[in-house]
Amino acid sequence: MKLFIALIALGSLLFAGGFTLESNTLEGQLTKAEEFDGFGCKGKNMSPELHWKNPPKGTKSFAITVYDPDAPTGSGWWHWLVVNIPADVTKIASNASSTHTLPKGAVETMTDYSFSGFGGACPPNGDGAHAYIFTVYALNTEKLDVNAQSNSALVGYQINAHTIQKATIVSYYQRD
Repeated sequence: MKLFIALIALGSLLFAGGFTLESNTLEGQLTKAEEFDGFGCKGKNMSPELHWKNPPKGTKSFAITVYDPDAPTGSGWWHWLVVNIPADVTKIASNASSTHTLPKGAVETMTDYSFSGFGGACPPNGDGAHAYIFTVYALNTEKLDVNAQSNSALVGYQINAHTIQKATIVSYYQRD
């Protein structure tokens, strides 16, 4: 599984052609700051600081997703989906989801926790480390036709239909 994630990350870097995603708060391992507060987890549920550089020509907006492919659901788990981030924005502040300080016009859509907004890591006890894939997408449209109640499958479809390039960071988390 780790090799698979490494190949995804490498492929994203090669595809990105200079478009990169970075974070001052994320490292190889998530912390209690990014852990969910619920479902038996007792974290702070803070969305991380994210910033990106060198977006491709033709970018009209950005989207951000956080996805756990290791969730024992058969289809993974969507932790955060943000769309309609204006093209002149290149940074999301730490805890922007909870403090409602996302850029003007940005829309958080439904996660697999059944709410719109950031839902942190919360892998089942004893399930081992899960990968959390943080991705920023450069899109060829200013706005996706979705809203806060739109489900992750619809949002993912819309994002993929308009992606020019994407950049990814992978972090891991395991409950004690």
